[in-house]
Amino acid sequence: MTTVVLAEDGVLRYLLKDRVADVQDFADSLHRVAAGATVIDPEVVRRLLQRPPDPLAALSPREHEVLALVAEGHSNSAIAGRLYVTEAAVAKHVGTILTELHLPPAEETNRRVLAVLTYLRA
Repeated sequence: MTTVVLAEDGVLRYLLKDRVADVQDFADSLHRVAAGATVIDPEVVRRLLQRPPDPLAALSPREHEVLALVAEGHSNSAIAGRLYVTEAAVAKHVGTILTELHLPPAEETNRRVLAVLTYLRA
């Protein structure tokens, strides 16, 4: 994207050239900005108002339960006891959660903590 930058009295203004399709609209916007008005491209407004996709949407109801219990600080053993499943089942759910949340193994991070942070932010 190319921009036109105008600086006057410490005020910075810019316009994305690739968004100029109508010369009359461009001229009107330029006059309004020069007069001190703010002009915002409708596409920018649309993107600002869009909600980001829910990162937890891909999880099953059971995976939501498991992640909620992980967020409460429970171990796999404690989660298994609460849900009346085996530890292996919990471990499988945790593995699926980490995969669905796109948290690959890495030595410098704790994926369970990152999953909990994702859960809390959603």
